[in-house]
Parts: sequence; C-alpha cells; structure tokens
Amino acid sequence: MPSTPMSGDVLSEARATNAAAPILSVRDLSVRFKLPQGAVTAVDRVSFDLHRGEVVGIVGESGSGKSQILLSLMGLLASNGSATGSARFENTEILGRTAKELDGIRGSAMSMIFQDPMTSLNPYMRVSDQLTEVLMVHQGKSQREALGIAIDLLDRVRIPEARRRIGLYPHEFSGGMRQRVMIAMALLCRPSLLFADEPTTALDVTVQAQILELLGELARDLDAAVAIVTHDLGVIARLCDRVIVLYGGRIMEQGTLDEIFYDPRHPYTKGLLASTPRLDERTHGELLTIPGQPRAAMGDLPGCPFSPRCALRTAPCDSAMPPLVADAGGRRLACHNSPLEDRRP
Repeated sequence: MPSTPMSGDVLSEARATNAAAPILSVRDLSVRFKLPQGAVTAVDRVSFDLHRGEVVGIVGESGSGKSQILLSLMGLLASNGSATGSARFENTEILGRTAKELDGIRGSAMSMIFQDPMTSLNPYMRVSDQLTEVLMVHQGKSQREALGIAIDLLDRVRIPEARRRIGLYPHEFSGGMRQRVMIAMALLCRPSLLFADEPTTALDVTVQAQILELLGELARDLDAAVAIVTHDLGVIARLCDRVIVLYGGRIMEQGTLDEIFYDPRHPYTKGLLASTPRLDERTHGELLTIPGQPRAAMGDLPGCPFSPRCALRTAPCDSAMPPLVADAGGRRLACHNSPLEDRRP
C-alpha cells in the first residue's frame, strides 16, 4: 500500500520533533573495572541527553568518573573495564559495539579531543600524515584532496603558516599548537557529536581562553553537540550551556549554567563553587574547602557517595542513594535534604 503524503503542517511538525530529539541519549550507564582486590564501579547509572548546538559540561573532582563516561561511549575503555546500560547516538545503540563496528563512526560522525595531545599524536609521524589519514580512511579522499582540507582546517584553528607547519612533527609545536592540531583532527570530518576531555589542561591562561573560544565557535558552526569534561569551573562558565555535576560516579545535580552557578542546590555543588577562588569579598580572601576525602568506589556501597563529607547528612543519606528527580523545568537533583520545588520523576 503506498504511503499517504504528509501535509505541510504535519511535515513541519515532524521535522521540528526530529530536530528537538537528542542526538545522544544515555540511560543508566555504568562502568566497572576488574582489579585484583575487587570490582571498582567508576560510573554508576548515569543518564543524560545531548542536543545539537549545545555544549554540556561534566564537572567533578578527580576520580569522579568524568573521563570514563566519554571513553565508554567512544568504546575506548581499558581491557579490564566494561560498560552496561544504553547509549543511543542518532537513534543507534553504540554501547557494547565492537571496535570494528565503531570505526565507522569514530573520527567521522563522533569524535574526541583528548587531554594530552603529546600522547595522542604519533611522535613518529608528521602532522600532515596524521591529518590526511583521517580523511582518506573515513571519506575516501585522495591524498592531495585530504592535504588541502587539512591545511584549510589548520588555518581555521589559527595555526600560523599552516601550509608550512603541516609537514612538521608534533614535538616541533608548542603545547597550545598541539592542542589546536588535536582539535583540527577531531573536526576534520565535521562530526555531529564531539567529546573533549580536559582540553585546556597544562595550557597557560591566555592559550586556554583561545582554545575555549575556538571550541565554542567551531561547535556553533558545525551545529554539533559537545560534551566537555573538566574539573575547572572557569572552563564550564565560559563555554557551557548546561552542567552535569558528578561525584563518586553518580550525578548529583543537572541544570542550566545559570541554575548551577547562581542557584546551586546540592551540597556538593555548593562546595565546589565555594572552593573556587573569587575576586569579590564574599570569603574575605579565605579559600574554602570541602572537608574529608572522596569515598572509595569499591563494590556496590549503599547511600549517597557524598554523605561522609556533607554538612546536611542525615540517617537516610548513609543507607539509600537519593533518586535523581526533576522539577517542572527539567532541572535534576539527587539529595534527601535539599529538595527541589515542584518535583516530578
């Protein structure tokens, strides 16, 4: 039976619905590692969505599981790691796929900027060979075509004299320039989903600002969804639209940038913001800290992972993990003692 043509109104509505749908939908993602002393849960039932044109920051201290989320989605976990749950990219399940299956989208539709470009770039290959290889493998470009595209993109990420420098080795670039090469490599195939793992670590403040400005500009131009992992709230404030606050492998709070920075609800979020150096007189020059140490992520421990360090701690905090619930506006919070108004499941 032939299909009935869609009316203009129905077609417009369908297109709007499709545009509003998340490009990446992650549900109940858990990452575990097998160690001689037992199993370690690095990420525990994390759920979130990413939409085209937005930048989402995943923030938390070292060991909170931020990087493992990205690595699991890219299929790059260590050999002793495993991921469960669901991750649908453009309506296709990608979690648990083999490396061969993922090679069709990694580097093309889905790409990643790693923390340390010196360990991510091959020191024995010229930058030209590393950039052109991506286009030749994923898009079938000739070497001549690929070289032209690579030079244009190096120009776009503001590497001076790109045509001459593309023939250099990674060690002949400064740290900031190597990071720009990594950004160019990640964007060569114009991906619709981009991950960035601590992209400004070890760069000086001026170069950090340039890199962040560049990332935001390129993401807007590509209409890509971007997830950036960092422990630096300054990076989040400069670049992100929404924020996910992670602690002990679990989401403590999600919200817009303004909600998280100007109206934090979770005690951990408040602690992170209070421990960030400020130029105003709120702390009279005193740098506040969160007391205690993060709880070891060994096995399945009950309760909220932040409870041993929390000033609002009560008995339920030690025995039951609070569910991540949302208010009418979609803001999410997991806390027994700092509830949102107008909650919904």
